[in-house]
Amino acid sequence: MTQLQTMLAETPFVSYSYAYPHKSAYRPFASPLPLREIWEPEDRTDLSLYVHLPFCEYRCGFCNLFTLSNPQTDLATQYLQQLRVEARQVRDQLPDFHFSQLAIGGGTPTYLEPDELAQLFDILQQELHTSPEQIPASIEGSPATLTAEKVTLIRAQGVDRISLGIQSFDEQEALHLGRPQKRKEILQALDLVRSAGFPTLNLDLIYGADGQTAASFRDSLQQALAFRPEEIYLYPLYVRPLTGLGRKQQQWDDHRLALYRAGRDFLLEHGYTQHSLRMFRLEDSTQPHDTQYCCQTDGMIGLGCGARSYTSRTHYSSEFAVGRSSVAAIIAHYLEQEPESFASVDYGFQLNHDEQRRRFLILSLLQTTGLSRDFYADTFGADVLDHFPALEELAEHGLARITADTIILTSTGLERSDTIGPWLYSKQVLQCMETFQCQ
Repeated sequence: MTQLQTMLAETPFVSYSYAYPHKSAYRPFASPLPLREIWEPEDRTDLSLYVHLPFCEYRCGFCNLFTLSNPQTDLATQYLQQLRVEARQVRDQLPDFHFSQLAIGGGTPTYLEPDELAQLFDILQQELHTSPEQIPASIEGSPATLTAEKVTLIRAQGVDRISLGIQSFDEQEALHLGRPQKRKEILQALDLVRSAGFPTLNLDLIYGADGQTAASFRDSLQQALAFRPEEIYLYPLYVRPLTGLGRKQQQWDDHRLALYRAGRDFLLEHGYTQHSLRMFRLEDSTQPHDTQYCCQTDGMIGLGCGARSYTSRTHYSSEFAVGRSSVAAIIAHYLEQEPESFASVDYGFQLNHDEQRRRFLILSLLQTTGLSRDFYADTFGADVLDHFPALEELAEHGLARITADTIILTSTGLERSDTIGPWLYSKQVLQCMETFQCQ
């Protein structure tokens, strides 16, 4: 059997390939790399800006993100002060950047108090000359942390997309996910967001919870559709080390593929189009801003502890952890850094030509639009099948259609995205991921 055949015989849910290389492949650099040096050869006219706020009211049982739940009272204030220092240093090192989109994530950005949110937007405007009114801007939030004051402030700043982690409208399912939320709380938050007039509302739902059925999943989707969200993301449940669910000695019933199909079919029947395994968008929704950003070729600058940054050759971030004490230690180190330390980076992954090609391929192929062979050839000087002849095997298994112009996953291939992505990882990345010690 080939490697792909072996992987297809196992679970469809191997790993979420939203970025490549995975953060668990990052390692300390031999010596710090100056920001100016790694960004000098890059096109900086259409960058993405990501700001990370690593705080939450509590850590959900499935969550392995870099976040600290229920932090000490003044920690967010200290963090914002240091975020301003970092932003100023990045601006000084890279004075000619231009951002074409903004995302504020975490953690839970709406965990911040209104005055702290105002400080955050002031940092963007004063230090980076960037306003959500000028570019597409998104923020993540949770029902438990939203208030009318926060929603009004965020919308008034020009943020046009808000993403809420709902996970399930069923209180018992949410409890099984380690998320003690009330349905009433969700409905109140959604009413606030819709009243504020955000052009784009995204809702995140999870499938695979203990006791969840196709009927209960469709019921959550039906309740979500009552608010006509422009976007919905359906996430398969992953039970990972050091998470609340990962600590339980339990065999998880793997019925995720059937639930995915039920959710996908329901959304397609109700006017949504599918853009990837996880993303669905309402067909008649319009995007408030056009953006020139291209995830395959354009870079990203990440600010804050836990944020990742991408150039074509270097990906970098702070160190990563999940356990509370380890996350707290990394944040404490971030707060202690001197301003000049933000002028260089010391942790990440350097991409050779093969890794650059793999990243382009994975980020393209796992979208419903697929990979443009001309775009690939223009970028790398050769046809993608010359570099990756094994892609022909996807067509042999009915997972992709290969034409002279494109390689596009079939519906069967799309539902195996979390297998196909890891199948395309390099041996070096796989080895780094396997030897990563999550703290």
